Amino acid sequence: MPSKIEKKQAAAKLRKPPRDFSYTQNRELSWLRFDNRVLDEAFDETVPLFERLKFVSIFESNLDEFLMVRVGGLSDLAELKIQPVDNKSNMTASEQVDAVMAEMPGLLTRWESIFKSIEGKLDTLGVHRARIDSLTPEERTFVARYFQAYVSPVISPLVIDPRHPFPNLRNGALYLACGLDGVTDEESLLGLIEIPASMNRVVEIPSPTGTYSYILLEDVILACLDSCFGSYKPLDRALIRVTRNADIDPDGEGVEEEEDYRQHMKRILKKRLRLQPVVLAVSGSLEKQTLKTIRKALELSRRSVFTCDIPLDLGYVFGIEGKIPEHLRNELLFTPFKPQPNPNIDMTRSIREQVLQHDKLLFYPYEAMNPFLDLVHEAAYDPECISLRITLYRVAKQSRLCESLIDAAENGKEVTVLMELRARFDEQNNIEWAERLEEAGCTVIYGSEGFKCHSKICQLTYREGMALTRLTLLGTGNFNEKTAKLYSDFMLMTAHPGIGEDANLFFRNLSLGNLRGDYRFLGVAPVGLKPLIMRGLDREIQRALAGEPARVFFKLNSLTDREVIDKIAEASCAGVRVDMIIRGISCLKPGVPGKTENVHVRSIVGRFLEHARVYAFGVDSDMIYLSSADMMTRNTEHRVEIAFPVLDPTCRALVHEYMGMQLRDNVKARSLTSDGTWVPVERAEGEKPFNSQEALLERAYRNAETAAEAKPAPAPAPEPQPATPEVQKVQATVIEPEPAPAPQPEPHVTKPAPETSARRDKPAGKTKVIERHRPGRVRMGLGLIGLGLKTLITGKTK
Repeated sequence: MPSKIEKKQAAAKLRKPPRDFSYTQNRELSWLRFDNRVLDEAFDETVPLFERLKFVSIFESNLDEFLMVRVGGLSDLAELKIQPVDNKSNMTASEQVDAVMAEMPGLLTRWESIFKSIEGKLDTLGVHRARIDSLTPEERTFVARYFQAYVSPVISPLVIDPRHPFPNLRNGALYLACGLDGVTDEESLLGLIEIPASMNRVVEIPSPTGTYSYILLEDVILACLDSCFGSYKPLDRALIRVTRNADIDPDGEGVEEEEDYRQHMKRILKKRLRLQPVVLAVSGSLEKQTLKTIRKALELSRRSVFTCDIPLDLGYVFGIEGKIPEHLRNELLFTPFKPQPNPNIDMTRSIREQVLQHDKLLFYPYEAMNPFLDLVHEAAYDPECISLRITLYRVAKQSRLCESLIDAAENGKEVTVLMELRARFDEQNNIEWAERLEEAGCTVIYGSEGFKCHSKICQLTYREGMALTRLTLLGTGNFNEKTAKLYSDFMLMTAHPGIGEDANLFFRNLSLGNLRGDYRFLGVAPVGLKPLIMRGLDREIQRALAGEPARVFFKLNSLTDREVIDKIAEASCAGVRVDMIIRGISCLKPGVPGKTENVHVRSIVGRFLEHARVYAFGVDSDMIYLSSADMMTRNTEHRVEIAFPVLDPTCRALVHEYMGMQLRDNVKARSLTSDGTWVPVERAEGEKPFNSQEALLERAYRNAETAAEAKPAPAPAPEPQPATPEVQKVQATVIEPEPAPAPQPEPHVTKPAPETSARRDKPAGKTKVIERHRPGRVRMGLGLIGLGLKTLITGKTK
């Protein structure tokens, strides 16, 4: 007889409506299809040859991280007696691992074949990687001398036998493994040499003028392996690389008493190097017994061992790009591109004054990050600037931004930096910058326990007499000078008082650890972002049900949140047209009859990484939000994220134009089918090829040239007027927040009264119409304050 508890559980299951999996797919399998799409770029013969080789490397790097994080985490869950079930595919953790492992051989075969093909073509052009089986006598002499002079003094060969336990193989490190034939009757001897990470992996070898030849460090050691183990003779040889589980929760480990959080993170990083192995990659040929010894020591099954005949860890590819002979560069590489000046910003004038006049929108990498960097640098030395506050998630190793923050602190400004130390694989760099910033006098705080701070926001506060003004800078991507040249992202620079008040409250809440702030203009996760999306979708659903035109547009990196997916399907059934550009994972399958037939999903993979997030509601896109957040449960519920409205008409028109260009792409774009696979976008008869990234590059150059030509020479001119898109005659609206919930046990900050410089508009109805603040409000405020003080002191009003 079942117990009372079991009866209650069974009744609860009956009450809960069953999930509909007809229009959803598994996240992990969707991700593998995305990485296969990256590999497609390596097969695209319209891409320059060496750039294709870089895509081969990117595919491998993506896969490594996927195995470390996703498969590593699922492998842990697969050990549980009762496994959680995926709410998009109804698969258990072990079933998902099985499905991933079944896909791997085909992907790796494709990866290996295209690498060999591209490398062969490079070889004929004069970019040659030497292999040990094809070295000329001169090259063999060079390699032997190089080994004796530079490599032999550094390496430490190990002999593994029953008296010497198997060592810990570091995550991602390269090792040379071989079976050994000893002088005694000892069995199961294994030789190991770690490839020194402290040495240059690419070794240039003499070659004819106009060509470039190199050999990899591991091949140098392989060529001289017979001299490495003394009296032991190598019987076989291969390069091996272990990928370990890196899905470790820093908050779950617990901070020890009196331990600094930075020290805690350093301890976590060391632990990551020794976590459970997930897969073993082997390049070369090992005897069955040798491979079995290694596999058993790592406690891996046969299916977790992948073999290939090409180098492991192709990260070295990016290092040889600068060595390509000059006469080959135009043929092998993309035409060099330099991010252009924003045509709506005059870099000879104060950036601060220009933002006070009008909002500014930067679009990386087509436009340079310099206006933002110059503004922060300008604030560091501006006597009227009293504070700088910023969230940092991934920072460049050499960061002009961080140097400006240090300058500001040393100049007496109040500088507050929320440094997220849990940004995966950037932890060490962030720890080092946090220490430097703190030493300079910055106040450095860290994200709340269990909630990474992934938002990208900076606020500069100025005191003008008795009044305060705020500039708020919000981005879809990191404040990172390096990725701003590679990733496609937006940054909004605004002096809007309402957004400024919200940003001020956001930073105050962060410092108190309060994640339940009440904001009027910003959608802030983990509490306010998803409801904002749901209300936007509901508005369009109601319009469609009333027979009115209705449309939603999303640009995302990934879509996995089941609640959002179901709401999109509901919108589709109501007749709302939903257009989405999703670079990576899409757990929603479009075009399923009766479920998602009004949903259209595209993906763009090209020269630049599509990274911006855009949410737009309405046929005329009267609601446009930019955001740091994807529609993934981790972002909407377990991170601190920000969605911010685009209210300035010119900025809104720019976003509308950029997204329209991406929806026209028929070269790099792919369409998602109802079975979850990507296919090339079909062109109509007579339709010309349109590559949106190349078109945006051309637009950036054209607008920069137009702005430069329009600038009068002698005197400072009004802001340049480039060829900008026609501004839509649509009133900007924002989604009205829900009524404030009952007080929660978490700390809550009372919203401060507006300061003298911030005139706040009162919303009317469910959808707020935003009135632009008037220039000159600071002078008016100062005049009134001065008159008040004069009256108070003298008793006279004139």
